[in-house]
Amino acid sequence: MRTSNHLIGMLNFLTFLLSIPILGGGIWLSTRVNNSDCLTFLQYPLIVIGVAIMVVSLAGFAGACYRNTFLMYLYLWAMFLIICVLIGFVIFAYVVTDKGSGRDLMNRGYKDYYLPDYSGWLKDRVSSDSYWRKISSCVRDSGVCRKSVRVVNGLPEAADDYYRRKLAPIESGCCKPPTECGFSYINETAWSPVNQALMANNRDCYRWSNDQEQLCYSCNSCKAGVLANVRKSWRKVSVINIVVLIILVIAYVVACAAFRNNKRMDNDEPYGETRMEKARPSWIRF
Repeated sequence: MRTSNHLIGMLNFLTFLLSIPILGGGIWLSTRVNNSDCLTFLQYPLIVIGVAIMVVSLAGFAGACYRNTFLMYLYLWAMFLIICVLIGFVIFAYVVTDKGSGRDLMNRGYKDYYLPDYSGWLKDRVSSDSYWRKISSCVRDSGVCRKSVRVVNGLPEAADDYYRRKLAPIESGCCKPPTECGFSYINETAWSPVNQALMANNRDCYRWSNDQEQLCYSCNSCKAGVLANVRKSWRKVSVINIVVLIILVIAYVVACAAFRNNKRMDNDEPYGETRMEKARPSWIRF
């Protein structure tokens, strides 16, 4: 009995420590929101789950160490709900970021991003006009395009050097026109059209503007860049969530055994003794 109680106490202490990365992941996503991703609704569930795991782990730790049946009962129900929510959150994160990635380009270090490559609820939410106005304003205010500008000896970076750069999805989608438009490079955020025939293939070619307040913030490629950034961020956080989920399930299974032992102790029932043996008179026991 003591072994299982000590084990559940140790597992809950470990779970408490592992809730810190979950909370940290939510905080990291919130910094990404401020810097580039701009999807304000994504980080809050992760922060709530992290705080909930911390509180419930402490309750389970106290219940196991002090053999408090009431705390253990609350712990089991709360942990069951948290595990279900975390499973749902992980599945949701993978489903909404399942499709979509950048397209490789010949003689380019960066990729181009296209909105039709994405699908599902997250794409519909990001690409909706009402929500995109908020996101595009956030991307513009973050200064991500301004920060991508490099000056060498007082002059803009050479075109060949720029083409070899590995741009972030938002830098590629929002700060320059799509490569297929055939624009001529002036600097990172200034391009001039060369071939009007190529522009007819992609509406984003007409949406591009050298106005630093406009650039390609109204382009579908910018929406795709935001989705690619979110996909990359969420996949990193999901790895941590899966590891913590496995630990939580193990802790929950052991907690069930500890809870049964605590009830047995409350009933003055020695460990390993069945109820029939307990009810049997002592003079006929072997």
